Amino acid sequence: MTRPPQPATDAAARERTLGGGYTLAAYLIWGVLPLYFLLLVPTGPWELVAWRILLSVIVCAALLTVTRGWAALLRIVRQPRLLAWTALAGALIYVNWQVFILATLSGHVIETSLGYFINPLVTVLLGVFVLRERLRATQWAAIALAAVAVAVIVVGYGEFPWIALSLAASFGLYGLVKKRIGPAVDAVSGLTLETVWLAPIAAVQLGVVAATAGLTMGTAGVGHAVLLALAGVVTATPLLFFAAGARRVPLTVIGMLQFITPIMQFITGAWLLGEPMSLERWIGFAIVWLALLLLTADSLAAARRTRVSDVAPVV
Repeated sequence: MTRPPQPATDAAARERTLGGGYTLAAYLIWGVLPLYFLLLVPTGPWELVAWRILLSVIVCAALLTVTRGWAALLRIVRQPRLLAWTALAGALIYVNWQVFILATLSGHVIETSLGYFINPLVTVLLGVFVLRERLRATQWAAIALAAVAVAVIVVGYGEFPWIALSLAASFGLYGLVKKRIGPAVDAVSGLTLETVWLAPIAAVQLGVVAATAGLTMGTAGVGHAVLLALAGVVTATPLLFFAAGARRVPLTVIGMLQFITPIMQFITGAWLLGEPMSLERWIGFAIVWLALLLLTADSLAAARRTRVSDVAPVV
């Protein structure tokens, strides 16, 4: 007897639509972050990251209070293994934030976009070397093209893309750690613990900046102070949107939407900020985009095969 595929319920469809909206909002916010950080000049990158960490702790504490999430946080605190994973996640996101803001404020927004274009390929490599996953031929081809792109940029442009590779590696490893943690740590508790681990580093950074260049909070006008005070909200909001969306939509949807952020950053750097794009850079980016097209096509084909097998007739 053949069993026809069951249609999705209205509730499930609404959840997917809501999840897609949350995920889209997260990537759109991440896409405009370079412009937000540039509005905070004359605040330097070390002071900005420090405020971002400390203000995120305050935002997360308020969210835990509103959502009554302190009990869940305390359960995590009592598990040393989970605490260690959140500490590692905090270290990786610190590297990502600091490199990103250093690059943005020094005129390298285009290179940050390259890092997030490369990030899906780094994630695939981590799956091979850490999770022992097997790659299909198309995935290997995409990784090989990415390696060629980096070589083109290094040889032709005469500059090693350390910003792009640091961002891709740190965020890729951060995603791997979050995957290891899994549902044992909810989004708000995870961000709270990650930023609490980083709070001492942030305090030291503020102390050093205060003793050298001087802090800018409250010295550049009311508008600047308000924008800087919102750094915690701007940090936490897309992360929470992403967490809410990732639970509701398939991985293929996330894979397609994740290119919104680097595309927006590329447009910001190349056209709004007028950063230089030499021929070598265009060639390198074009090769990366070709690699991503291969990877996306392969992911869509794999998802289609999975759907077909899921609705195969049962006799």
